[in-house]
Amino acid sequence: MSTATPHRPVSAPATTPTATSTARPAVDWRVRFAVLSLIWGFSFLLIKVGTDGYAPFQVTFGRLFFGTAVLAVAMMVKRDRLPRGARTWMHLAVAALLLNAAPFSLFAYAEQTIPSTLAGICNATSPLWGMALSMVALSSDRPTRRRVAGLGVGFLGVLTVLGVWQGFSGLDYGGTAMALLASLCYPIGWIYLRRTLANTGCSNLAITGSQLFVATLELALITPLFTTLPTSFPVVPLLAVVALGALGTGVALLLQYGLVAEIGPTTAQMVTYFIPVIATAAGVAVLGESLSWNTPVGAVVVLAGAALTQTRPRKKRSAPQS
Repeated sequence: MSTATPHRPVSAPATTPTATSTARPAVDWRVRFAVLSLIWGFSFLLIKVGTDGYAPFQVTFGRLFFGTAVLAVAMMVKRDRLPRGARTWMHLAVAALLLNAAPFSLFAYAEQTIPSTLAGICNATSPLWGMALSMVALSSDRPTRRRVAGLGVGFLGVLTVLGVWQGFSGLDYGGTAMALLASLCYPIGWIYLRRTLANTGCSNLAITGSQLFVATLELALITPLFTTLPTSFPVVPLLAVVALGALGTGVALLLQYGLVAEIGPTTAQMVTYFIPVIATAAGVAVLGESLSWNTPVGAVVVLAGAALTQTRPRKKRSAPQS
């Protein structure tokens, strides 16, 4: 499941244009984009399976624990240093709450009463929340009409994929509200992160790894207050939690930051719209759900919105001086 894609990398240290800085990754960004879409698309299914055997806070704690483990290994391999200073770690604690602990827990609680497909719809609203908030909080980040149109078309595609005109009778409104609140947490967290941790001198990996570590500590304190130790450990839900943490959080974040650095945040954040498409396909393949006409049609609309969002207005050529 997604964490909202940042509008720009947390830190962007200046580098000289050497051969190593311009070298292309071994795997094309389109392949990594597709893998990230698959991982986050299956995350809602993994959450649903995890909560079948464990309490929502336990699922979130497991997700953060295994996700932190993956990033810790990556940090050791790259020999990244941890952030320094009490003030930086205080900001990381707030960011961890907004970007990890709160939304992950809210989605886990929400999926106890609502379908994972509806959670996917709510997750797709994050870029829309983010655009609205950035207009207020980030004066330097003004969206163009084309970007607004692209995001709107993409969101309509998500609604088409899931056939919202058929209604959501029998759904729990509290669960839906929690899922929407979880999606709102992401852009708030990214705006906070940009305002407070943009110039720490640390890499994105170090910031994110430290952030997940703090979120794990937060859940380690909260979980015992609201849950009891499980009397049994069902294997399938446990494997779902491990996969949700190691793949859906750890590996996914590594892929996400690599994409943001290479192709930019606008294109990278379009993965949000592919998540419900993948989630629907997973439901058909894994759960045997029927496939109606609106799914492929909606997928085309999502792709059209993605393409529209990636376009940029042409720069006006300056008139030749006489």
